[in-house]
Amino acid sequence: MKKTIMAIILLMLLLSACGQTTPDSGDQKVGLLVPDTVSDQVWGTKGYKGLLRIQTEYDLDVYYKEGIHTDSSIKKAVEEFHKDGVTLIFGHGSEYAQTFNAISSDYPNIHFVCFNSEAQGENVTSLNFEANAMGFFGGMVAGHMSKTNNIGIIAAFEWQPEVDGFFEGVLHENPDARVLIDYTQDWDDPDKALDILDNMLEQEVDVVYPAGDGFNVPIINSLKEKGLYAVGFVSDQSDLGENTVITSTVQHIPALYELVARRHFSGELDSGNLYFDFKDEVISLGKFSPLVSKEYQENIHNQIEEYKNSGLLPNEK
Repeated sequence: MKKTIMAIILLMLLLSACGQTTPDSGDQKVGLLVPDTVSDQVWGTKGYKGLLRIQTEYDLDVYYKEGIHTDSSIKKAVEEFHKDGVTLIFGHGSEYAQTFNAISSDYPNIHFVCFNSEAQGENVTSLNFEANAMGFFGGMVAGHMSKTNNIGIIAAFEWQPEVDGFFEGVLHENPDARVLIDYTQDWDDPDKALDILDNMLEQEVDVVYPAGDGFNVPIINSLKEKGLYAVGFVSDQSDLGENTVITSTVQHIPALYELVARRHFSGELDSGNLYFDFKDEVISLGKFSPLVSKEYQENIHNQIEEYKNSGLLPNEK
């Protein structure tokens, strides 16, 4: 009788363990294309960390190529990945969408993934962040912490949804605030960004949101020297100065990469446009500066939880 009970228990444990197994990647391989470098400590680095996370989780071969941003270089890189047996390619940005859409039918055994764009074809997926909400809550913190009521946004391009969100969040939290916005027209132009910063500082801006990949670290370092505030972008940048970076708008790219790989290996990765937000745990605010009161931190966390449940930002209620 005891042997029978033990056998049943062991069978139940075995079945339970089987239900938790990681999807089998088989002999699949994963490739990554980045427009600039994987060592920028922001966007490119996050993509590379996502690739390494997949490699660790599934023990498979991964490949990456840097400086791939033109139509011809993308096509050449895809062909090389194809020869290497790659079956899942991440194009780490919106610049890959047009080429991926055009060539996807030539590679039916490859699933193409790009970001923040329009996907077409049965084997193309675009991963889109609800960055407006991310910016909104970052803007609320900026509006709360500003002492001069002058807040700056230094962004790369006008179309960035986090810029509008940040602007709206500032004014929701602080209707008396003035928000200055300027653009570099380039993800990676620290010289132009620093020139814009100088102009904003002349107008008594004391909190800045540097929404670009290659210039946000120099901007934050400059603000640190002047005893002013920043809201970090894409990564949790509190390590650049806890008394400078009051919080960060964080996109958890490595976690999203693993999620996409898991769906792909399970045969469950949908083509088309997929959207991710706070409720998916791939967007969050970063660590708060100790200068932000615990009471206000709790208030923001509560409002984010309400947004997760309702889908409505504080200014939409």
